[in-house]
Amino acid sequence: MTMPLWTLLGFATWTVLLLMFTIGVYRWSRILTGRVPISGFCADKVEGEEWYRRAMRAHANCVENLPVFAVIVFALFVSQVGGPVVNHVCIGILGARILQSLVHVCLVQTNAVAALRFTLFFMQVIGFLILVGMIVRQAGLVA
Repeated sequence: MTMPLWTLLGFATWTVLLLMFTIGVYRWSRILTGRVPISGFCADKVEGEEWYRRAMRAHANCVENLPVFAVIVFALFVSQVGGPVVNHVCIGILGARILQSLVHVCLVQTNAVAALRFTLFFMQVIGFLILVGMIVRQAGLVA
């Protein structure tokens, strides 16, 4: 399996683990202790502790970006674009995603923390664009 595929699998795994160990733990601990009925969590209502609301948003960020990364990795695979640069960019994207999620969930959102979180997101976007550029170049659409 190629490094881009491994990092895509890592991204998906991180998305699931983030769900399980933040939102899942929060909800199930309340359900199993009888503090909230199983039907007590509404998708359209902002509720819960601050870190829990941040965890929900961090998970949503992962879900929003996972298909983008998947399409790029698929295009890399189909066009047979690879090599050390691709591998390092993919690893960087996964690392930045994990760090962005951790910063979002674990730290109080001051201006400095929000700037760090944005920087980590921006690193992923730049990584996406680098990979897309490499695919386009391989296809011969640009010199």
